[in-house]
Order: sequence, then structure tokens, then C-alpha cells
Amino acid sequence: MELIFLGTNAGVPSKDRNVTSMVLDLQNKQKSMWMFDCGEATQHQILHTRVKLPRLNKIFITHLHGDHIFGLPGLLCSRSMGGTEAGLTVYGPAGIKDFIETSLTLSHSYLTYPINIVEIDAAGFLFEEEGMKVSCEALSHPVPCFGYRLEEENSPGKLDALKLKAENIPTGPWLQELKQGKTITLPDGRVIDGQEYIGPEIKGRCIAIFGDTQPTPDALKLANNADVIVHEATFKHEMAEQANSRGHSTTVQATTLAKDANVKKLIITHISSRYLPEDCVELLNECQHVFSHTEIAADFAVFKL
Repeated sequence: MELIFLGTNAGVPSKDRNVTSMVLDLQNKQKSMWMFDCGEATQHQILHTRVKLPRLNKIFITHLHGDHIFGLPGLLCSRSMGGTEAGLTVYGPAGIKDFIETSLTLSHSYLTYPINIVEIDAAGFLFEEEGMKVSCEALSHPVPCFGYRLEEENSPGKLDALKLKAENIPTGPWLQELKQGKTITLPDGRVIDGQEYIGPEIKGRCIAIFGDTQPTPDALKLANNADVIVHEATFKHEMAEQANSRGHSTTVQATTLAKDANVKKLIITHISSRYLPEDCVELLNECQHVFSHTEIAADFAVFKL
């Protein structure tokens, strides 16, 4: 999987960063892409990436502030004008349905594909498909806001090539059946139980993508033991009071959560427009002083997960 950042600024765009949006490329058989938030001009940002609108089949909105949703009507219409007929589902807090339907109605727009809008009214399980279980947790922001937790199902263990070689088990079409744990009969008459040659299950990856939030106890549930979390770090540590009063977090607050939740990697985003690109070095240093496995997102950055 890959996480592609389309916008990493908070509130308003700057010359260097657009407002919030990111896409998760599942890199699965269905070639699915899932978007998280869709700030103004997100579709313009997409033009500079390999993200393809027809492959976009789910959009997750964290909350209804403009820097997270103003790009949505245009993107939905552009997806339609490309002739896409494959359906799309939008998840978001109450009000997202009115926002989409009113925007499309007043602009006399139509879609060539079915759209399913799911309004979230409480934390908990959302769905499970394409090998991924998705749930959400409520965060702490002036408006209802959610973070999303994606848990990939475990994969079967790999065949033990060294053991196969040691026991003189030849290569052949039966290896596929052994991978499935079946019992097979070799050409020399030996009966082999595939379960004895398969390693332990490979644990699926876990990703938590936060919306805007000040520190909250529910954040631990969302981030707990995740491989990667994407969390806002709108302000430097010295501005904690101002950040929290607006429902936002600082560098140190984001990294403290990552450390307490035992995550493997933190990616910070949603950076205040007051910080120029050269200021981001200081933001990252503040983070890495608390949690060394921190990276800072930039527009068009791609992270292999």
C-alpha cells in the first residue's frame, strides 16, 4: 500500500502546500484507491500524481470544515465527466449528505455513477471488504470529527523453502496446493501435509488516519499498536494553548500520542500556513525529539506502508 498526500496545509492553501487531502492506494486486485478528506483544489493536485479518479471508490471525510470538504463537489463532477460508471461511497459526519446533494442540485450537476453517502453518528465498526476492516473513533474538535482505523486481514504464512529443500521435495504444480495447506502425494509416493511447511500467518498492517483534534483519550484507541498513524501537528509545541483552544494539536502532543500508543511510524500533516518550508525542519525536530520514527508530509509525498 502507498499513501499519497495531495494537500498538507491547515485552514488555507499556501504557495507551497494545498489544504488537506490524501489517497491510500490499496494496490490490490481491484486497484482501489481511497481518499481521506477533499479540500479545495484537490482535483488540481491529482493532476500532478498517478491518482486516477475512476479508481477512487471510497472517500472518507473527517469533518465538515471547509478546508476538508470544499473540493468534494468538483471532484465528484469531474469523476462523472470522465464517463465513470463505477459506484462511489462517501463516509462522513452528519451533514455530509446535505452538503453533497445541495451542491449538486444548485449547480444543476449530475453524476454518471451511483453514489452512496453514509453519515456516521457514532464511533465503531463501519465495514469490512477488500481485505480491510474499517472503524472510526470520535475526536475532539469544535465540530463533530472522526478518525479512521484500517486493519488489514492477516495473510497466509509462506512456504518454508529451506525445509522443502532439506527434505528433497521437488518443485512442481503441487507447491501451490502445499501453500494452501493441503495434503498432497508426490510423484515418488510420499504423502505431504502442507500445514507442516507453512510459516506463521503474516500480520496485516494497521493504519490510523486522524482528523483535526486536540488531545483526547479516544485517540489512544484509534492509534493503539498501529503500524502508521497520520496525525495533525498544526502548531509548534510553544503554541499548545492556542492549538488546543481551537481543537488542534501540537508537534509534541502528536508525538506523545504515537509513543503512548506504541505505533511504529508517525506522519504529521495539517501544518499551519504560518510555517514556511524551512520552518518544517524545526517542526520535525520537535517531533523526533519525542518520537524518533516521525516523518513530515509534504504535498505529493508518497509513503510506502
